[in-house]
Amino acid sequence: IRQTSAIFDTKRLGYKSSLVAFKVAEDRIDEAAEIINQHPGVSHNYLRNHDYNIWFTMAVAPDSKLGLEKTIDILKEQTGADDGIVLPTLKMFKISVKMDTTGNRAKKEKVKKLAHKEIELSPQHIAVIKALQKDIAVTAEPFKEATEKLGLSYDEFFAIANELKESGVMRRFATILNHRKAGFGANAMSVWAVPEEKGEEIGKEMAEFSAVSHCYLRPSYPNWPYNLFAMVHAKTQEECDTLIEEMAKESGLTEYGKLYSTQEFKKQRLVYFDDAFKAWEESV
Repeated sequence: IRQTSAIFDTKRLGYKSSLVAFKVAEDRIDEAAEIINQHPGVSHNYLRNHDYNIWFTMAVAPDSKLGLEKTIDILKEQTGADDGIVLPTLKMFKISVKMDTTGNRAKKEKVKKLAHKEIELSPQHIAVIKALQKDIAVTAEPFKEATEKLGLSYDEFFAIANELKESGVMRRFATILNHRKAGFGANAMSVWAVPEEKGEEIGKEMAEFSAVSHCYLRPSYPNWPYNLFAMVHAKTQEECDTLIEEMAKESGLTEYGKLYSTQEFKKQRLVYFDDAFKAWEESV
């Protein structure tokens, strides 16, 4: 178990985010990863088997003075990266990390599209978000300290939490597993060059594979032709390869790649509404 806490929608909280890939010389990889990890908006950072070898997710706070693009430019300069590509989400088809530990799960699943009501975050909402994003203590009353600190009754606290859930600001409250320790030793970021007019259709089809946890449409570039990303989880690399070959056969796509993580530099939840974002910007 990595953590038990609320999982929030970064975009609905007003944060701007993107997947980023840097091309870094081999002798600079460790130093570059350390520089990238220092930014509080980096939640995931991996070495992958590609010329673009450092892949990380980056988010900046709603009140960021630098903004997302400028922040990425600064990191590119600090790390000495030879090149970089910025890959924001254009369309999300699926985000659902559910590991099949029984082996009985169907190969395909329907992806539910949830309707959420709009919400304007108040200072009280933000205070509850700050409390819910923390890993809960293993006690009989894990929210007792938070409710007392905020001066809220349990009913008031959970009414606000339910409002955040119903609005989609909170995706879910869940226990997050360490995938590898749970028996899922392989994950591949499959990337696909999809004709623009077929992006939505094929994205929805790939999202239905149970082994796919994340599926997004992203921009493509002359130096990066792949615009559809599907994260595939399996117990072995061979299983991942077989699943991706099956996805290719079903979709009819022939231009695709499989990026495996060879080293994990960072994996942790973002801490929202944290002073560390402002401190990082002031330091550069």
